[in-house]
Formats: sequence, structure tokens, C-alpha cells
Amino acid sequence: MMDTRGVRALKLMVVVASLLAGACPCLPQSVPSWTAAVSAGLKVAPQARIVVLDVSTGRLLAASRLSQAARTLAAPGSTLKPLVLYGLVAANRWDPSRRIACTRKLTIAGRSLNCSHPPADPMDGRQALAWSCNTYFATVAATLAPGELRTLLAPTGLLSQSGLTTTEATASFRDPETPDQNRLTLLGIDGILVTPLELAEAYRWLAIQLAVHPSSAAAQAVQAGLAGSASFGIAGAASLGGVPIAGKTGTANLGPGTPSHGWFAGLAPSNSPRAVVAVYLPSGHGADAARVAAELLANSPLRQTKP
Repeated sequence: MMDTRGVRALKLMVVVASLLAGACPCLPQSVPSWTAAVSAGLKVAPQARIVVLDVSTGRLLAASRLSQAARTLAAPGSTLKPLVLYGLVAANRWDPSRRIACTRKLTIAGRSLNCSHPPADPMDGRQALAWSCNTYFATVAATLAPGELRTLLAPTGLLSQSGLTTTEATASFRDPETPDQNRLTLLGIDGILVTPLELAEAYRWLAIQLAVHPSSAAAQAVQAGLAGSASFGIAGAASLGGVPIAGKTGTANLGPGTPSHGWFAGLAPSNSPRAVVAVYLPSGHGADAARVAAELLANSPLRQTKP
């Protein structure tokens, strides 16, 4: 008959074997990795360039096609809007409560930039971000002084290499010289090209500003606008991943008649961001990039924890 120590030893062997086989139902499943999350996003769009950064440290948590993302220069589209709005409001150069009426019809220098949002009453800054109103931000651009747009963007890191790789291209920026150039550049479709790494760094800068100055008019307007964008607004598809996220889409091309490329840049979880997610699609629209972000978030470590 087996003695007490033998019984204990046998039980220990059973427990160890169960652990090695992953068969113990009492233990939590392993937390998904960011690398696995990026792989899940690529199932939606295999050509996507995806960058995930840790907000607190700036560490690269995961990426897809990193070498390509480092060399890809593309117009950022509407992802520029929250960066400019934050800078202007923080500098007391724009009142985010000011409302601008939009007919959803807009042409600048022969380029059709009609808004895709539903008919709406005049919008303030939060609503304009949520619905990505081009008319609102074209009006904002009309207030910019020469050289001011570069001054607003420089602190964000958008116009310089991120330092995340050794082979990264540097953003291209042309200082606007005319009112129309100011409008087109602020809307992110002319005069500026950035890499996905630079855009991710700029949104990390934004996340830090929102955390450091949470009660400021700039932070409240931009935070609410980005949260609205990624829930009920233009970037709403990003919310389907089951993680609260604040973010912005962008769609741009090289000019009339050329294929569009799409962006999504977001902060997750939205109320206390721990990660920046940036998605670039060489072919597609911002809404497509938001869907990639949703799939990534649905399979991310954030999906396993409370925001």
C-alpha cells in the first residue's frame, strides 16, 4: 500500500503533467501577444503596414512589414486634423466651441473634398473631429499664419525620423505659400508625406499631452473628438474590436484619378491609453484601416484586461 509521501508525489506528478499539457481548467489562458494581434490584423489586409507603440516608453511592441513601413512616405490625410487642432487650441489660437456650418460640398484648387458625414447642424471642434468635417478644418486653415503649420507639427515628431529603425525615411513637408496650400496641407492631402512610424510617434506625443493636460480645452476637445470618431463617427469600425479606442482615419491619394491609400491611428484604451496603433494600407480607405485595427485589438493583450 502506497504511503502518504507516495500519494503526495503522485498527485504532484499529475498536476505537473496537467500544466505541461495545458489541461488545467483552473488556470487562465495565456494572454495574447501584440505580435499575434498584428498577425490577426494582417488576415484582414495582408499588405497593411501596422505599428504598435507603448505609450509610456515609446517601445515598439509589434509591427508588420517594418522595413517597408520605415520607407513608406504617404500623405497622412485626415489623421493630421487632431494634431493641428490640439496645437492651435493649446496656443489659444482657436476656440474649439466655435461652430462652423457645413454643406458637405467643398472644392479647393480644383480638388473635390466633399464631406462624407451625414447632414448636421453647425459643428464645434469635437463634432468636427468625430465626423472628420473638411469644411471645418479648411476654415481653421484659413487662420494660419505663414510657417505656423510647421511650427504646430514640429513638436509632435511627425516631421522627423522616429528612431525606431535605422533605415527610416524622413517626412517631406513643404511650407504652404498660399491659402489654398494651407488648406490642402492641413487636410493632409498635399505638401506633406510621412511614414507610418512617424505617424505613430506623433499620436504617442498626442497621448502624452492628453494625459499631462487632461483638463485643458485642447485635451478635452481632441479626446472627445477622437473617442467619438472611433465609436459613432467616421472611424467607428475600430470600436468593433471590443476595446475602447480613440482614433482617426485618413484617406488620401497622389492627385485626382490616382488610387487612394488609407490610414488609421488610435490610442487604446481610450480613457487611459497604453498603446498607439497605426495602420497604413497602400490601397484602400481610412474605414478599411479602421477595420484592420479592430481585428488587431480583438486579439490583443488589451482585450484581456479592463481599460
